[in-house]
Amino acid sequence: MNTLPLVDRLRLDKWLWAARLYKTRALAADEAERGRVRVNDQPAKPGRELKAGDLVELRQDGGARQFVVVALSSVRGPAPLAQTLYAETPQSRLAREAAAERRRLAPEPAATQTEGRPTKRDRRDLAEWQRWSVSLDDESP
Repeated sequence: MNTLPLVDRLRLDKWLWAARLYKTRALAADEAERGRVRVNDQPAKPGRELKAGDLVELRQDGGARQFVVVALSSVRGPAPLAQTLYAETPQSRLAREAAAERRRLAPEPAATQTEGRPTKRDRRDLAEWQRWSVSLDDESP
């Protein structure tokens, strides 16, 4: 089977699931209910009917992504065929690649810590040092 069965109109949540943009249809519907999915620059509910040529914008962990609906299929097929259902806009692709590059070049948060939690030996050494250290405030006149 090299093609997916195509339809003229389809619910938004079903298309998002079939295009493999979300793992489950329920997750796609939940994201639409939360306002993280827009169709033609308008907030979209899961039951919104899509047609070819619509502009779909998703807010996901990596940022906003925009897709133009190329085809509609109510069947979830293999990933290479699912990718034929949409085309990512050039602006979205550039923004996604720039964000990936920023993440790649960003310093590792754990690398900024020179030392972690002291070991038992470190705590003993510190306690020993504090026992023998003398403060100017502790001296008697």
